[in-house]
Amino acid sequence: MKSNYKPLGKYIRVVDERNVEGIEDNLLGVSVTKVFIKSIANTVGTDFSTYRIVKKNQFTYIPDTSRRGDKIGIALLEDLDKGLVSQAYTVFEITDAEQLLPQYLMMWFRRPEFDRYARYISHGSVREIFSWDDMCSIMLPVPKIETQKEVVAEYNIIVNRINLNNQLIQKLEETAQAIYKQWFVDFEFPNEDCKPYKSSGGEMVESELGEIPKGWSVKNVGDVVNCNTSTLTLNDQFETIEYLDTSSITNNEIEEIQTLNLLNDEIPSRAKRKVKHNDIIFSTVRPNLKHFGILKNPKPNLIVSTGFAVLTPTYPNICGELIYLLITNEENLKSLQARAEMSVSTYPSINPEDLLNIHLVLPNKEILLSADEILNPQFDLAECKKIENKLLKSMKDLLLSKLATIESAL
Repeated sequence: MKSNYKPLGKYIRVVDERNVEGIEDNLLGVSVTKVFIKSIANTVGTDFSTYRIVKKNQFTYIPDTSRRGDKIGIALLEDLDKGLVSQAYTVFEITDAEQLLPQYLMMWFRRPEFDRYARYISHGSVREIFSWDDMCSIMLPVPKIETQKEVVAEYNIIVNRINLNNQLIQKLEETAQAIYKQWFVDFEFPNEDCKPYKSSGGEMVESELGEIPKGWSVKNVGDVVNCNTSTLTLNDQFETIEYLDTSSITNNEIEEIQTLNLLNDEIPSRAKRKVKHNDIIFSTVRPNLKHFGILKNPKPNLIVSTGFAVLTPTYPNICGELIYLLITNEENLKSLQARAEMSVSTYPSINPEDLLNIHLVLPNKEILLSADEILNPQFDLAECKKIENKLLKSMKDLLLSKLATIESAL
């Protein structure tokens, strides 16, 4: 053990302040992502006076580690002055912030090595418990307070940048959805005078879907895309593939891509669908889980699961973003989920034909080109920010991994 490693128990103490006034505000839980979340527990008839109070810069952790996989539920309260947590949780604080910063200690708790250690140490026949004594026995490096502040500042720069990117991504997605609704649902796209078409007296005609702009037509998604057209074969000269399964993408956010060697690794039987730029992938199981996305510049060897329907735009001038926004709007998702729940398969699921039969109000060439000019940059910029976030997360993980040797590194 290195000389700068100290037992955590030297720096922390339990806090057991009860909510004797019975206040019911700011009831919190702790997630496996190590943040406080609003509690969703059923509190009808609950005696809140037994709940523990957690204050700013205090920690809460869940001793029971049995039901949280490989993560330990622990968090530092920073955004509120005070909150309430269950009496089953342990609240503790640092005794002297001039020796150990709460934010620095929280960085240590975010390390995967901490989770592995805590799960290994947890014990018990019915429930596995990471006890207070176990917490106090943790050995960690405690550098000078100035060094701790430098490390925390560097970490916060990365985290703040990730948060800013996430805010921009959300704003870009909301903007794209708003444009889709304005143009293709409300028919308020700009006319020749740059005024909203329908409310400015634009000519409308009757269709099977109600009134639509003159010159537009009603189609099905299957009329403007091909589905599942390209499959991995022995003729593909790949030594490795990048594999994306249905659970690894949610609401157009890819969480993990596996790299598999075709000669040495066991290849999932579902790893068959080839994809390309602007393909839309949509999981056919449980549409309400939103395992879908639109692919931007995928690697040539990216292969996705046959659990996806892969839609490739084929109609002249139509952009993948428009089709993606159509099939993933809330109304269509509810309809697809309803169909899935009527299926006779093991899990609620749809067929690719259910996607292909979605009605599409198809505009003229000029509107299609204008939509592409507006929507494509929105999605491309969001994708750039997602790539940047992956690099930033790698930097964050690297910084956390170096905490074990922080004094020699700085």
